[in-house]
Amino acid sequence: MHGTRASAHRQQLRCRDGEFGSGVSKEELVRVQLVTGHVTNNPRKITRSAWRQAKRLMWTHRRTLLLGLVLMVINRLSGFVLPGSSKWLIDEVIGNERMELLAPLALVAGSATLVQAATSYALSKVISIAAQRAIMDMRRRVHDHVIRLPAKFFERHKSGELISRVMSDAEGIRNLLGTGIIMLVGGVFTALLALIVLFILNWQITLATLVVLAVFSVVMAYAFKALRPIFRERRKITAEVTGRLGETLGGIRLVKAYGAEDQEQAEFDKGVLRLFNNISRSIRGSSATVAFGTVIVAIIGAMIIIQGGNAIASGTMTLGDFVMYIFFVGVMVMPIVQMAMIGTQVSEAFAGLDRIRELMKEVREDEDEADRLPLSYVQGDVRLEQVEFSYEADVPVLRGVSLEAPAGTTTALVGSSGSGKSTLVSLVMGFNHPDNGRVLVDGCDLKTIKLRHYRAHLGVVLQENFLFDGTIADNIRFARPDASREEIQRVSRIANAHDFICGFPNGYDTIVGERGIKLSGGQRQRVAIARAILADPRILILDEATSSLDSESEALIQEGFRNLRKGRTTFVIAHRLSTIRSADQIVVLEQGCIVEKGTHLELYNAHGRYRELHDQQFRYERNLFVNPGEDFSKDLEIPKAPPKKPSVTPWA
Repeated sequence: MHGTRASAHRQQLRCRDGEFGSGVSKEELVRVQLVTGHVTNNPRKITRSAWRQAKRLMWTHRRTLLLGLVLMVINRLSGFVLPGSSKWLIDEVIGNERMELLAPLALVAGSATLVQAATSYALSKVISIAAQRAIMDMRRRVHDHVIRLPAKFFERHKSGELISRVMSDAEGIRNLLGTGIIMLVGGVFTALLALIVLFILNWQITLATLVVLAVFSVVMAYAFKALRPIFRERRKITAEVTGRLGETLGGIRLVKAYGAEDQEQAEFDKGVLRLFNNISRSIRGSSATVAFGTVIVAIIGAMIIIQGGNAIASGTMTLGDFVMYIFFVGVMVMPIVQMAMIGTQVSEAFAGLDRIRELMKEVREDEDEADRLPLSYVQGDVRLEQVEFSYEADVPVLRGVSLEAPAGTTTALVGSSGSGKSTLVSLVMGFNHPDNGRVLVDGCDLKTIKLRHYRAHLGVVLQENFLFDGTIADNIRFARPDASREEIQRVSRIANAHDFICGFPNGYDTIVGERGIKLSGGQRQRVAIARAILADPRILILDEATSSLDSESEALIQEGFRNLRKGRTTFVIAHRLSTIRSADQIVVLEQGCIVEKGTHLELYNAHGRYRELHDQQFRYERNLFVNPGEDFSKDLEIPKAPPKKPSVTPWA
């Protein structure tokens, strides 16, 4: 089963250009998407959805945007004074020698320039802060959504990719709510006003100018349409490179152990090369649009010189009119050229919104939480009724599993690798839901219970223990942030962690490093056990909880585990006999079915699958090399039983 899922996932990654390789056909991509459940939506639908999302964002921040628009109008109107004064300067002050107008004209132009500078500062401050607030809100909203997605979602996506979506994709909002959208609106406003003035000065030249600008607009529309997929692909490549880099740094010890630095460097080189090629394409496209805009300016300039010169010669325009016309052509054309540059940024922002929209479309595991029943207390009676589950279609993992774990009892799950033990526990924790059958807690179907309420009564020690980069005390109190130092020390003693913690110079304030890298495997395990004890759960999950402990440490914490299990429903996945033999019931799983169930002695004397696993492990542990003082073979005495070997049938 896991091989099938891994193969499909690898194929999916290849369809996304491998780790960083070449693509595949559209038909193969569709086929793999159907297998993996990762379907890419129609780009047009995404575009419309992104536009709707952008409008919602702008409506949410409408007051700030309205203030920005007011400041923008004042800014652009004041910017018209200086070029407009050129006609008075040339025709009246110089042409008619009205020198008394020079000082007032300079005062008006200077004052207008000061107003323009002040409004530019205010506009940048107001809009930029509003944009950063919108980015913060978007990141918080996306993060809140991501951490509430079901566990199976994270099996399909790299953590680096998700980090990129939360942090980088949201950054593009700045170009929608920040100076980008204001400059677009301001550019249109300025161009229209300038166009009116130009029509008043000389409508013939202006009409010819509009024809050229119409061609420019068509080309710009095509350019934006062509550039947007490039920006979208850039974010995808960035997420993939970030994801691979995160994996490399997270597994740096393994990389060094196998001397795979060159291999990882080669993979990273492929990724950054793809990113470089993408950026190069976008730069070429953006540069081409700017260059084309410059050509348009040159064409318009040549038209103005020819037609304007003829108009002056014929007396239909004064020299002041002509100079003013040139100024206002610049006032009209420059915002259009700026819009070409801003348009690429807005296109990039829409690409980010597309990716965020895809993520937000994923169904949260608490989507219907409001319709579920609250749960204030859990007694701990767990029952599975004819449960069937599969990760992929036609590849069942659990087949008709029925199991009852009365409140306060310990149930050990044993079986071959891939038999469904961890999957069964994931159903009990609510990470997955059965395809058929029910998981009942105190007689209530787990699907009908509020997950947050239910998980408040869970304690978990997983096979791979995760510690946050903080102090040991912070990691232990993770389940109960309000726990006192005395409570932390008490549970640490039960987990046999107190002594090694006190051996550090900073004791409980010792920084454990990323993923607890500064602690040994056994130390990390004991910190995780202390964390579970502090949670005071009604249902306890121990998934290979003592796998990283040596025999001496394991023996020391068994008493703590026995105290912890009292009055709590406990599920144990383990191969160490010390955690299996004391269970109230042992469930043997093979190929997703329960083949045996009973106590240690009952199953051992039955000479079935459990006896085989027990004897195999006994022979293995007996032959292990152990250091002096660690010989624990005397604790593994095989109970005497009459030789018999009945046939084993699946548990009904």
